[in-house]
Amino acid sequence: MKIYLVGGAVRDEILGYPFKEKDWVVVGVTVDDMISAGYQQVGKDFPVFLHPETKEEHALARTERKTAAGYKGFEVHASPDVTLEEDLIRRDLTINAIAKDDNGEFIDPFNGIEDIKNKILRHVSDAFAEDPVRILRTARFMARYAHLGFSVADETMDLMKNMVIAGEVDALVPERVWQEMEKALSEKTPVRFIETLRECGALKRIIPELDCLWGVPQPEEHHPEIDTGIHTMLVLEQACKLSEDPQVRFAALVHDLGKGSTPEKDWPRHIDHESRGAKIVLEVCDRMRIPNEYRDLAERTARFHLHYHRALELKPATVVKTLVQLDAFRKPTRFEKFLLASEADARGRPGYENMDFPQGDFFRQAFIAARDIDVDELRSLGFENQKLANKITETRTDAIKKLKDSYN
Repeated sequence: MKIYLVGGAVRDEILGYPFKEKDWVVVGVTVDDMISAGYQQVGKDFPVFLHPETKEEHALARTERKTAAGYKGFEVHASPDVTLEEDLIRRDLTINAIAKDDNGEFIDPFNGIEDIKNKILRHVSDAFAEDPVRILRTARFMARYAHLGFSVADETMDLMKNMVIAGEVDALVPERVWQEMEKALSEKTPVRFIETLRECGALKRIIPELDCLWGVPQPEEHHPEIDTGIHTMLVLEQACKLSEDPQVRFAALVHDLGKGSTPEKDWPRHIDHESRGAKIVLEVCDRMRIPNEYRDLAERTARFHLHYHRALELKPATVVKTLVQLDAFRKPTRFEKFLLASEADARGRPGYENMDFPQGDFFRQAFIAARDIDVDELRSLGFENQKLANKITETRTDAIKKLKDSYN
């Protein structure tokens, strides 16, 4: 039995980048050998085991053969005669095809260390084209490492483009797309995930509602960048500065999907793009099977982000109604995330990045003023049922009117 550390732990050790998980490949043994040594088998499609003490994953060295379209269309072969190099060559990128033995020596048959030094994401072999998930992973690694100066090798980008043309991306299942996207949203530069998918043509197949924003103009007096796709990337950048929460970042990413459905004859204006965008967000989240907490925040951000921008202009009664529609009193944490995503929208324009936006603080104070009214006192005055509900709304409106007066 020979055991090698492989994959991300080796890559990030060489990069000096923080990592948590360790993956191992085992050469020269059978499934029975692993079980006899105390390992717990967990893999269904191919033999993966948990170490009896560390519980870290150990996989038998294996080869793969393409048998059908999509990322599941593989026949896996694991046996004691599969070599380390045969296992490594089936991996996606050279930077992920490096192993480390128990003496601390690196085994690097595909020059991954050189590509790490040169900050290049390059496919190991033409087998890359057999698995469309590798497009998503390459884009995610761009989200993870672009700030270090990494780029996709030209020949790898060409291969990814050809995969899209061949229809391989169409075989991706929603859960796998979202798994990679959610990870990318938690990385340093999620913008590079989107841009990489767009460059190879995959974004148009995966999220056409987002891809179509490029080329859609907006009024220059409000949007110096004009192009809605460019604006969306600037908003995502600002969201990453404001929050590490992937939910906030996702809401920022899809906040303007409604502008992609504006008839060209109406450009550059986008009347009612908020309600149209909210509907599109729900459709995208349903199709991609995106978790409810992401969906609900994103839908509300699409629908109400202009209310944030106009916060100081809204009538007190409209502010109360907006707080109710945002479900702020029951979901205050989500309300705060809405404010952050909306602030990212405000800042996601050239020249606006460092401006002061008081709308967020106003909405926060309005929420506190409305939340802290004394409902028990209203009950003691005899209000109940619908009359109580109406009195609560009236009292909240009065509290916010006083707050607005203090702003003026």
